[in-house]
Amino acid sequence: MEIQFCGAARSVTGSMHLITVGGKKLLLDCGLYQGRRSESRERNVTFPFDPRQVDAMILSHAHIDHSGNIPNLVKQGFKGKIYCTTATQDLCEVMLKDSAFIQVRDAEYLNKKHPEDIPITPIYDERDAEACLQQFRGLFYGKKFDPVPNVQCTLLNAGHMFGSAMLELEITENGKKIRLGFTGDLGRKNLPIIEDPSSLKNLDILISESTYGNKIHDPVKEIQGDMLNILREAVSRGGAILIPAFSVERTQEVLYHLNALYESHQAPEIPVFVDSPLSHKVTGVFEKHPEYYDAETRALLEKGDLPFSFKKLNFISTVEESKQLNDRRGPCIIIAASGMCEAGRIVHHLKSRIGNEKTTLLIVGFMAVNTLGRKLLDGDTTVKIFGEEREVHAQIRRVNAFSGHGDKNDLLSFARGVNQKASVFLVHGETTQSLPFAETLKTEGFAHVHVPDRLDKFVF
Repeated sequence: MEIQFCGAARSVTGSMHLITVGGKKLLLDCGLYQGRRSESRERNVTFPFDPRQVDAMILSHAHIDHSGNIPNLVKQGFKGKIYCTTATQDLCEVMLKDSAFIQVRDAEYLNKKHPEDIPITPIYDERDAEACLQQFRGLFYGKKFDPVPNVQCTLLNAGHMFGSAMLELEITENGKKIRLGFTGDLGRKNLPIIEDPSSLKNLDILISESTYGNKIHDPVKEIQGDMLNILREAVSRGGAILIPAFSVERTQEVLYHLNALYESHQAPEIPVFVDSPLSHKVTGVFEKHPEYYDAETRALLEKGDLPFSFKKLNFISTVEESKQLNDRRGPCIIIAASGMCEAGRIVHHLKSRIGNEKTTLLIVGFMAVNTLGRKLLDGDTTVKIFGEEREVHAQIRRVNAFSGHGDKNDLLSFARGVNQKASVFLVHGETTQSLPFAETLKTEGFAHVHVPDRLDKFVF
């Protein structure tokens, strides 16, 4: 058996790991890499393997950095089945089409803005996204299946986002049995909407994310208090509050907490705009699958309190309506994708408002290195937006407790239940997080801990 780490190795985006068993190739995740535009495009267009030779794929969850390059994989010849949870399948139906739409529109915008440059073509379009959906197979947690011969897989709740799964693989090769676990993105306890993460036991190999392997999160219970203070401060300045948020899970989490603040009459009575048609569709998927809710969210529904809806909430659909938001004066909240400020409508709002000192940019998620969101979070005083330099005068604020990723303590607690003799591979983490966490695991008695480089191969 061989494992090759094709993405999210010593970085946080572009999750992609290739397992070869008995001559069959099984791909775990196929995410878009997000970072510098030129580097991102080259890495996303060109796979480090022949997609035609991949026999099957298992998708941990629907976030674009895990699922976003599937249309391109199929476009380049992959014909196998794509296994995931039923919720992930339904989410990808709307997310991948939206990803294709954004890529096409952004390419058109940049080509129009810079006609002297070589024309940019999208990596895939909506027809490619539609085509790949025919290969999805939705399964429930706990259901065992054989993605390729001699490999049996079970999807377990990862507790990271709606429908997210960790993978438990039982591999048989040359009379030898290997238990391999892949966390996907591992969540935290007590997150709203979804159940807490499951666990993996008695593994021989663990592929674990390490996004926050050297960081401790603020408690989830502090989210609403922190948000309330930031909203009041922003309203006192009289400006808009921009919240970049992925359309899946993070937008719903923000709405969940805003609903609580508005329903309890604590929040300032300002309008809230969700400028994302995708978010509206995603909420419909959430409502279609109540089996993925936790007890607290089900209790809200039983009381008639819709967790993602309140009086001041408005969903924006058309481009024209989105443009009109930029002309709006006075305090308001604008929630828009993408979460790392790399594409979508949030970039247009930032272009319009980032130079206004009354504006508040509220960061509620992880920002990968070299993304626009990370540059703003790091305090850059000028940034490029659609190729144009913009001075940053907006107030940058952050709520740390929002993360759907487990922190150092969560990851360590999870690893302790695995098996100290297991070979552990830390992925999906910048080296400032993954390398210190590797040392932490070694002090805990794990003898075989690796932080692979991209394209590294390991044979078992």
